[in-house]
Amino acid sequence: MNMTEMVETIVYKNKKYEKKEEEIVSDETINLVINDTLTRNFSISPNHLKDFSIGYMLGEGLITSVDNVENLEINENKIIATINLEDFDIRKELVVGSDCFGGWRTKIDLINKVESNFTVEPKELLENIENLRKRAITWKRTGGTHVAALINNISVNEEFILREDVSRHVAVDKVIGAAAQKKIDFKNSYIIYSGRMPADMLIKIARVGIPLIASNAAPTFSGYSVANEANITMIGFVRDHRFNVYTHSSRVNFQSP
Repeated sequence: MNMTEMVETIVYKNKKYEKKEEEIVSDETINLVINDTLTRNFSISPNHLKDFSIGYMLGEGLITSVDNVENLEINENKIIATINLEDFDIRKELVVGSDCFGGWRTKIDLINKVESNFTVEPKELLENIENLRKRAITWKRTGGTHVAALINNISVNEEFILREDVSRHVAVDKVIGAAAQKKIDFKNSYIIYSGRMPADMLIKIARVGIPLIASNAAPTFSGYSVANEANITMIGFVRDHRFNVYTHSSRVNFQSP
C-alpha cells in the first residue's frame, strides 16, 4: 500500500485555472484484533503497521514489552495480535479505553509517574525540530501528514526514529513501536512531533516512560494536567529559535551555551 496517490485536480490561481495531477496522502481503515477479543478500527496511513501495532498496545497499556507479543499477523488491512494477557484485565480496558473525552482523569490515576534524570539542551531541541521538518518527505509533497520522531541521545550513535501518518496519535504510536523493537531506553529518550498535546497523547507517552515531549504546536489544558501529574516535561511552540516549557522545566538545561 502506497503512502500517496496521484489524482486529477483543477488549480485556480490569479484568475486563471489549469488541470494538473496532484499528489495526495493515502489513508486506509485498519482493523486491529487483539486475542480475538478486543477490536479497534483506525483511519491511518497504510505503512509501518507492525510499528503501529506494537506502539499502540504499549501506549494503551495492553503490553509492557515487545516480549508480551506472542504473534502478529498483518494481512492487508487487518492486523491480528496474540499477546500475553496474564496481568491484563480486558474488561477494565474496554471501559476506560472507550472514553475519548472525560476518561483521561480515570486513566491518569492508573499510571505511575515517569522517573528519569534525562536532560536536553535548548540547542538540541531547536535543531531536532528543524530536522523533523526537513525529513518529513510526505508532508512536504502533500501537506497531509503529521510527523513524529523519537530521539535517544544517550546511544553511541544517536537514534532519530521518524514516522509520518495522517493521524498525529498514530505517528507517535509508530515511533514508539519502532523504538521498542530496537530495545531503546525510553527513559532516556524524548518525542518531538507536529500537533497539539492533549491528554491522550500525554497518557500514551507516560505509559511507556518517556520523560519529555516537544511540539511546534500548542498544549491543551488536559494535556498540561496529565504532564504535570505524570512528571513529564511538556514543551510547546518550538519554532523560530524559541519555545515554551510548561511543566517540569528541570529537564531543560538552560545553562548550556
